[in-house]
Amino acid sequence: MPLEAKGVGFRYGRGPWVLRGVSMAVQPGEVVGLVGPSGCGKTTLARILAGYEEPQEGTVLLDGAAPPARGYHPVQLVFQHPEKAVNPRWTMRRILTEGGMPEEPLLRALGIEPQWLSRWPRELSGGELQRFCVARALGPHTRYLIADEMTAMLDAVTQAQIWHAVLDVAARRGMGVLVISHEKPLLDRLCHRTVDVRAFQ
Repeated sequence: MPLEAKGVGFRYGRGPWVLRGVSMAVQPGEVVGLVGPSGCGKTTLARILAGYEEPQEGTVLLDGAAPPARGYHPVQLVFQHPEKAVNPRWTMRRILTEGGMPEEPLLRALGIEPQWLSRWPRELSGGELQRFCVARALGPHTRYLIADEMTAMLDAVTQAQIWHAVLDVAARRGMGVLVISHEKPLLDRLCHRTVDVRAFQ
């Protein structure tokens, strides 16, 4: 069963609607691209699908029902800036085990060195830290991954390594992936289809 947004609308306070009437779905095992100009609501929709925000209109469904309100959320979101997504007071090992320690082959596929596990976030580069954020999001209970400009700040070699690992996990598990990016060539290469947020405005 898919991850669905049905008639989703959202605005901050009494401001203008950021999203209105958005209906879309990501099927298990499907890789979907999400495009649109800056400020059109892509990140807001990602946060709603991952449970960070509640829509003012419409609903989000997983397997035809509301996603669980407690425990590990089956929809995981990876942001563009990894330093904002980790607890600076935790070691990387503790950050990884927050949602269940990923399998060793996944850590190797993402290029995570064993000695990094004992380090603190401030001791890693942005690319190294993002590898951990991706590994954490690919925990054993993740059903859908949302990548919000996940590799936009990384060099081409690191981008390729991370996406190869993500798509391999998605194919093996039947995990759905929503890819948010301004890079059309990236979406054309990764995705089965692409949705333009402006189609709902």
